[in-house]
Amino acid sequence: MRDNQIDFPHLPACAGVGFKPLHYTDALQNPGTVGWLEIHAENYMGAGGRPLAQLRALAERFPISVHGVGLSIGGEAPLDQDHLDRLAHLVDWLQPASFSEHLAWSTHDGAFLNDLLPLPYTNATLTRVADHIDQLQNAIGRRMLLENPSSYLAFSESTWDEPAFLTELTRRTGCGLLLDVNNVFVSATNLDTNPRAYIDAYALDQVGEIHLGGHSVETDDDGAPLLIDSHGQPVADPVWSLLDYTLARSGAKPILIEWDADVPDWSTLQAEATRATTALATVAV
Repeated sequence: MRDNQIDFPHLPACAGVGFKPLHYTDALQNPGTVGWLEIHAENYMGAGGRPLAQLRALAERFPISVHGVGLSIGGEAPLDQDHLDRLAHLVDWLQPASFSEHLAWSTHDGAFLNDLLPLPYTNATLTRVADHIDQLQNAIGRRMLLENPSSYLAFSESTWDEPAFLTELTRRTGCGLLLDVNNVFVSATNLDTNPRAYIDAYALDQVGEIHLGGHSVETDDDGAPLLIDSHGQPVADPVWSLLDYTLARSGAKPILIEWDADVPDWSTLQAEATRATTALATVAV
């Protein structure tokens, strides 16, 4: 990490869930095995109101992870300064335990695309993303975690594999990594690669957070399986198995259950968090 940055306090190595306002009362009154919460930064970048009041109350009870979904850190254009300023204000006000963003792009020619799109892994991309990470970390005054994307195609111009690309970004910028195990499984299935080999090559010592989420199963034009990172159903059994494989190599890490579409009741999220807690109980801290 750069000398002029302040590292985050770390999340506890237990299960967390993505917070949704409909779960506000349940989260405070019946947390169960849920030890921390994640919020999406863009939902809390306003000047006040109920969202920030709820967030303040939650932050008194739980460590909070802030997850950005709109900065387009992999985009060709410079980072949006207004977005960056509002993000820095949120981080300064909340003092969260973690901040993360995606290795992806979502803007082009001033338009925002409602998706997180993968990048070709080239030297030019590496330089651009590293510059954006430096800009972001300097703005928020602390280390960020960078999340691996879900992929549906491979770029012929790529000259780096994804784990090596991410490792080099940690070396150049001092950022940490957010390992989304579901994204690894989705990408490996879609690109016909080995998800365990990906984990073996990953810089697990740089991981500050692990994500799990559900995916939907479709087929492509040739009838082959096509997985979509939809966050709208329970974590699939093969992803739980890949988590076990990962934890055996990484040791215990904070694990987030993501569920952003067709959001279930609190008890369903608790059940997924309990399963993550069970997985953590088998590994060393």
